[in-house]
Amino acid sequence: MNFYSVRHLTRYQYSNPISESIMETRMHPRSDAHQHCLSFTLAVSPRCRVFTYRDHLGNHVHHFDIPGDHSQLVIVAESVVEQQDVPELPGWLSPDAWDALDESVQTGDFWEMLLPSTFARETPALLGLAERLDVRRRDDPLSLVRELNQRLYEYFEYVPSHTRVDSPIDDAIVSGKGVCQDFAHTMIALLRHVGIPARYVSGYLYRNRDDHDRSTPDATHAWVEAFLPHVGWAGFDPTNNLIASRRHIRTALGCDYADVPPTHGIFRGSAESELYVAVQVEAGEHPPALDRKLPIPEDWSVLVERAHKPASRPTVPVEMEQMQQQQ
Repeated sequence: MNFYSVRHLTRYQYSNPISESIMETRMHPRSDAHQHCLSFTLAVSPRCRVFTYRDHLGNHVHHFDIPGDHSQLVIVAESVVEQQDVPELPGWLSPDAWDALDESVQTGDFWEMLLPSTFARETPALLGLAERLDVRRRDDPLSLVRELNQRLYEYFEYVPSHTRVDSPIDDAIVSGKGVCQDFAHTMIALLRHVGIPARYVSGYLYRNRDDHDRSTPDATHAWVEAFLPHVGWAGFDPTNNLIASRRHIRTALGCDYADVPPTHGIFRGSAESELYVAVQVEAGEHPPALDRKLPIPEDWSVLVERAHKPASRPTVPVEMEQMQQQQ
């Protein structure tokens, strides 16, 4: 059993004062059989009233509206999570597991995780990659997913900020470069291509000195869960060629990134926006003090994204979408 404290800082800076910010966040870790969120707080500046609800997949969604002029928006999410060991997966399943999978799909509610979604869909580039990686029904479902997890790790070069938050998977497939968001979308689309239900997981990855993960440590992370017969939902991290473990802290589940962005909102005004993100995850064998204050990094991590104002006159207020890419 391990305890993790997570601090996720987000700052939007605007070149000119804007008149309103409307925002949703999905930063509250989930609680399930192997993960339990002990505490969660969300602080917003400028100060406002924050509301919350759960969506149809059980994700915690916080939302708020900040009217009035402001030049920056700061969101600080802090949580303490208890993690238990995830049961070890078998090495393989029996060859008749494909039939068992089809039977589970026919009798269960998996249609959302099998149909094409906003970012995970079949394209000529994806079908070409499926042929190149020999993604077809063979061996058994688990062996195929394990192999695909490794093959995508080898196929893609991890390059932070190479793609945008709204990039289609073709951009990463054609270039062979991308971030965890691209790895996850590609793997989901390939799994659905052979009839394996797959979903997108948003969250955080804890790393210590002995881990050699190539994903960015000071950002949110994304990976994949596949439904397998006799196993259930199992997590795979193609960015780092890992089976999801207690180091993977789940915040939200969805068909793809469009369902679970850490931040999703709009601002009204004529300005450019710059997004800065810093994520800090610490581990311990005992739960940390709930009132412990983690330091704010001086550099606020790196500039993640810059949104340019449109070609319309600066004096005309416009609406600009603001989302946070997962690196």
